[in-house]
Amino acid sequence: MTDQEILDLIACPKTIVNREPSHDYRTWNRHKRCDLDLQADDSDGVFKVFIRQNTDFIENFSFGLRFQTGSRLLGLITLARYNGPHGEFSRAPDGHYAQPHIHRITASELASGSMQPQENEREITNRYRTFEEALRAFFADAGVTNAADYFPELRQGRLFDGC
Repeated sequence: MTDQEILDLIACPKTIVNREPSHDYRTWNRHKRCDLDLQADDSDGVFKVFIRQNTDFIENFSFGLRFQTGSRLLGLITLARYNGPHGEFSRAPDGHYAQPHIHRITASELASGSMQPQENEREITNRYRTFEEALRAFFADAGVTNAADYFPELRQGRLFDGC
């Protein structure tokens, strides 16, 4: 799989076909959680999404887009992970742990046997600061066409930005 094929998989139009739990979130291990099953609109592609938010430090969250490859060798790969700040400034020279950031898997990581993005490939972003803003960015980037049907809070406009 090439880097362009990975980006195409991330962006292809998808529809949520299942949310667990169907409403709200479950709480486990000091995180609110939910999981989604997605279907690519124009192919047989099957995707899964995990959504996690720390209940004590709400700015610490992670969303991941996974792709079921159909290959016994590759299996389920995490294509992208959107993170809020972890609050740990000193762990990396760029301070990305203290800022919203995005990890995307690369072709070289896949070739080395990794099934999820590693810490060395990341994009620090100012596109979101809160959990809700990150959900909007994540669903837009992941091509999810019916996110508001499962997350009605996304229908709420944002003050000052015309949305």
